[in-house]
Amino acid sequence: MYESRIAADPVTVAATPGFAPEIDALAACNLARHAFLRAAWYGAGELKTARTLVVRRGNSGALLAAIPTIPFGPAFAGARKVPGAYWPLRGLGLAPDCDLLELEHALAHPAARSLGRVWRLGPARCDDPSIRLLVDAARLAGWHVLSRSAGTAFVIDCDAARTAGGLRESTGKRLAKIEGRLARLGTVTWELVRGSDWSAAVLDDLGAIEGASWIAAKTDGSGAKFMAPRQRVSWQAVLTDPVLAEMLCATILRLDGRAVAFSFDLDDGPVKYGIAGSYVSELGKYEIGKLVNYRTLVDAIADGQQVLDLGAGDSGYKRAMGAVAGYDLIDLVFVGSRTAARLMQRMWGPLLSASGPQGAWPARVPANG
Repeated sequence: MYESRIAADPVTVAATPGFAPEIDALAACNLARHAFLRAAWYGAGELKTARTLVVRRGNSGALLAAIPTIPFGPAFAGARKVPGAYWPLRGLGLAPDCDLLELEHALAHPAARSLGRVWRLGPARCDDPSIRLLVDAARLAGWHVLSRSAGTAFVIDCDAARTAGGLRESTGKRLAKIEGRLARLGTVTWELVRGSDWSAAVLDDLGAIEGASWIAAKTDGSGAKFMAPRQRVSWQAVLTDPVLAEMLCATILRLDGRAVAFSFDLDDGPVKYGIAGSYVSELGKYEIGKLVNYRTLVDAIADGQQVLDLGAGDSGYKRAMGAVAGYDLIDLVFVGSRTAARLMQRMWGPLLSASGPQGAWPARVPANG
């Protein structure tokens, strides 16, 4: 046990193998209110190399933090990272009542060496209170924190759209016209997959769409989510968690039964995160990608969600849908050695102070809407 200056209730810190059950306990109630940060989300396929730093109050045993990591980069470097699907974002479990000194002492504890000499967390929300607390505590504990921008996420205010009566009439007519043109080619149907509806066949359909899309034709495929068998196996592992299977959903557009476009999303309470979407290139002129995107927005409005978070990048179509810049993302590296941190600044980014990179956190809106 590490004896902190909080003598009345010292913290206990342990490095446990794998993804500890404490991760799921904190996912149900954490400072950032991200319920999807469950053990299966971090990666069931990484169990052999995963470790979780678990922090509790010594006397009460109350759970304070769970930080999972896996190896990152060349083995000789001893670096690790907080894993998970790249989007919506990366994060960790911190209890709402975890305070700065408790987390500082946990990160200064010998067991925190299990995080690695260097460990990475990103992309993360700049306005996430758990990220701010982590950075401040890490710096007090002697870690040197480097930062670089990971872009700006674009969001749609579903509450405002619902108050306005949903989509604009002109947009609705435009979408109906697009679907009408597509219907001349065959029977158009929609499928919403969630919970027990998930299957290997559904994931194969999503992979087939990506395989017939511009991703396969014009890229190396690394940006795909389902095209390669290993990618589908990874998502199958995530979907074995019934909580995540219910949160994850796919909107699939079919033409004569063939899956031709999809949107893959995550419902996290009041926020719907757009994770991925694609369409077969041969039908691109029928604007089927637009049909699926707007179908997702209409569903989010109808379901009473507050925000549709479309993530960073490719802001053109997002702005056309009514999205605005919502918050900035940051990629963080925690370094134990001052000398190593100075060397890494050139390739990564500046040292992060308690108030943010070069004195200012570029946050825009409260965490999780």
